[in-house]
Amino acid sequence: MEYNLADLFESIVDTVPDREALVHLDHPGTGAERRLTYAELDHAANRLAHHFADSGIRPGEHVGLHLYNGVEYVQTLLACLKIRAVPVNVNYRYVQEELVYLYRDADLAAVVFDGEFTARVVAAVPQAPQLRQLVRVGAAPPDGPSAPDPARAVAPVAFAEFTDTEAAGSPERDFGPRSPDDLFLIYTGGTTGMPKGVMWRAEDLFFSGLGGGAPTGPPVSRPEELAERVAAGGEGLVFFPTPPLMHGTSTLTLFIGLNYGQKVVLHRKFVPEEVLRTVEREKVTAISLVGDAMLRPLVDALAGPLHGTDCSSLLVVSSSGAILSETVREQFAALVPHTTLINNFGSSESGFNGTATADSGPAKGFRITVNDDTAVVDPATRQPVPPGEVGRIALRGHVPLGYYNDPAKSAETFFEAEGARWVLLGDLATVDDDGVVTVLGRGSQCINTGGEKVYPEEVEEALKSHPGIYDALVAGVPDEKWGHRVAAVVQLRADATAPLTAEGIREHARTRLAGYKVPRTIVLTEHIHRSPSGKADYRWARRTLVEGAPPPPSSREEQTPRPR
Repeated sequence: MEYNLADLFESIVDTVPDREALVHLDHPGTGAERRLTYAELDHAANRLAHHFADSGIRPGEHVGLHLYNGVEYVQTLLACLKIRAVPVNVNYRYVQEELVYLYRDADLAAVVFDGEFTARVVAAVPQAPQLRQLVRVGAAPPDGPSAPDPARAVAPVAFAEFTDTEAAGSPERDFGPRSPDDLFLIYTGGTTGMPKGVMWRAEDLFFSGLGGGAPTGPPVSRPEELAERVAAGGEGLVFFPTPPLMHGTSTLTLFIGLNYGQKVVLHRKFVPEEVLRTVEREKVTAISLVGDAMLRPLVDALAGPLHGTDCSSLLVVSSSGAILSETVREQFAALVPHTTLINNFGSSESGFNGTATADSGPAKGFRITVNDDTAVVDPATRQPVPPGEVGRIALRGHVPLGYYNDPAKSAETFFEAEGARWVLLGDLATVDDDGVVTVLGRGSQCINTGGEKVYPEEVEEALKSHPGIYDALVAGVPDEKWGHRVAAVVQLRADATAPLTAEGIREHARTRLAGYKVPRTIVLTEHIHRSPSGKADYRWARRTLVEGAPPPPSSREEQTPRPR
């Protein structure tokens, strides 16, 4: 047995075969739920794995998961790992051009996709010559009573319905040996540029992204110990990854739950009211989400139509990929006071890095406690910076091998020093004398306005502390005088008790920010564009600010609000 994700999962199956493993509460086509024990989930994954192997998918080849959350996503993920194929997450929001880029960049040999994406997938396939197999989950939306099914006519690509592969595949676990070097590919969100495929070894992902089988305690010392811990422990924990599984943070939560031998609950899509009903019905103990964009709707539902929902089972709500603001944390804590809120820090390139300190917030910034394998370094010399100086966060040890198909970017981000592998993250930070790291923000998003550095996350936190603001994104836009100026796209609360103008927003910001950080340009919008997981889309924000912004004001403190 190895530190291999499939080996480890199968060891849990053999330890607690009859324990409930997976619950999908809004399974399409049934109008009901699907519940699988560990043994049933294993058999389901074996069936699909045999289909892949029998149809010619070889170890090391890449399989795209173009799916909503559900049993089929987990089944496909495990099936790939069982036959040593490489699972690749596909953003289901991508349109044809973006899909073509990802299909080709990732060298996908097969794609498993939801039926409603049929038209987009079929349009992209002819431009991805290495793709030779499609498997569809559910029917395509009807174009008419007699319209032909386009997926069945994409030559020379083989096509199969997911239900047929399940029926034909063997449930037996008769696969060959695997390796800790087997790859797991996580494509980044691509919110600041084209997505990149992060190449993880199975062993490195297990210890970095999954905490070595014990995110809150010491990691296991040998592969067999994971199942031994499950056998010695009990059940009763219920993990609920609410973002799409196509994002790394949600997939890692799934595996943590399975590595604990506990139950994992899934919804096809994030619907706040349904999330809360599920917490009550399934006695959920841990929710993972991404920032205010997902927690705030839960707060609104708990304070409104779902007031009184029983959340007594809920022990932890954790956020990764976006920071929970102080305002929203306080609102949630007032409604569910017994639940611990955790701001985690991590990325597709580094897994889990640290957790925000108790005093992290607007006054002191986003402060995190880190381990000895994390440092703040000078990006040029890659040596640690003195306390108080700005550098970039770097992590050593169990880190990815690099970016798939991008040696130049890999050389910029991944390096070796003192006999260890390192990853250099894009986050700027400082470190104090006690080793606590204060994250300033993504270097690529830092705004240089007249020589002053402004980090969007700090400004966004200040803006969202206003009770009339629902969401905000901050970016730099070109300015003839200052090089760039701070600009903000702001979504107001629909239930605000008083109208809020751009000047009112700036007045509030001045109470929390230095003058040069206050947005000079403010564009009001009915909806902030984010990824399905809640991550910021700064490309959209900059485009909106440039295209929708009024002419630049004559001084740093003037601004004419955009008419609505």
